[in-house]
Amino acid sequence: MENEKDVIILAIESSCDETAAAVVKNGREVLSNVISSQIDLHTLYGGVVPEIASRKHVERINQVIEQALKQAGLTIKEITAVGVTYGPGLVGALLVGVSAAKAIAYGADKPLVGVHHIEGHIAANLIEHPTLEPPFFSLVVSGGHTHLVQVKDYGVYEILGRTRDDAAGEAFDKVARAIGLGYPGGPKIDRVSREGNPDAIVFPRAKVEDAPLDFSFSGVKSAVLNYINGCQMKGEAFCQADVAASFQKAVTDVLIGNAMEAISRYQVKRFALAGGVASNRALREGLKDACEKCQVEFYCPSPIYCTDNAAMIGTAAYYEYQKGIRHGWDLNAVPNLKLGDSRDLSRKIR
Repeated sequence: MENEKDVIILAIESSCDETAAAVVKNGREVLSNVISSQIDLHTLYGGVVPEIASRKHVERINQVIEQALKQAGLTIKEITAVGVTYGPGLVGALLVGVSAAKAIAYGADKPLVGVHHIEGHIAANLIEHPTLEPPFFSLVVSGGHTHLVQVKDYGVYEILGRTRDDAAGEAFDKVARAIGLGYPGGPKIDRVSREGNPDAIVFPRAKVEDAPLDFSFSGVKSAVLNYINGCQMKGEAFCQADVAASFQKAVTDVLIGNAMEAISRYQVKRFALAGGVASNRALREGLKDACEKCQVEFYCPSPIYCTDNAAMIGTAAYYEYQKGIRHGWDLNAVPNLKLGDSRDLSRKIR
């Protein structure tokens, strides 16, 4: 039996193509973390098909939640609260998780805590690094988001830089498809690039003149497509590994460069990498080395906590719960939810 003072969060994540549930104790201890991935299914279509993702979430959500509770050795009655991602993400996919969370919370008479998906990615660093506490800076890099975030306190953020067009992960997917690697692009480019020369082709590194901490990846993506089209028009073959390695270097150079700019401007002492692209080997190693040279403490989750998972949602929900954040039974999916909006929409259940 858990200590009565322990806060046990049952967390649910279904924002894209992973159906996930986890049980997290006191924000830092993961008792279970179950993920049902749809990657193999969406690979057939070259990317995530929202309608298919939603249907698969419906099929798997109850089983995943049951498995998470079983692995944790707990029942619904022993759970303190239910946390769930309610944005941003695919609206249909989000609705599955939100509906399940509301049903469980209502039926078990437990508090409901809605969580911002990006807040979850940032919180993933707290799971394996018990000494990490705000304030710190975070670079969040995923398929739909590229943000430089100042974490002022638990649940208190300021976005200092963001992408103006394609997110880094989105650019990885598009380039991977163009050079014949298919979906998902990030892991495949990371793997193939190890066999290529990152200096073989010089692709552009974009800087946003009026916002030096912002990102832009549409230019490098277009440059890769133009390079491939040029080779095809000339009847020349191109080296897939060299293109992948050179593209990856261009993207990671920008990500690391902006991170270093933020560290210099704000005298950052602690820096955390987060999001699905945080599992990229070149980015992890490059940012770690850059931080060490600046004598900045560097943090990064294990790959299992980089991709979408519910443990990170449980951690974020714990700190929201501790600050009194509760959501009503009218909680809805918000596909374009802005970071920091969760508190504005919260209210007491009772």
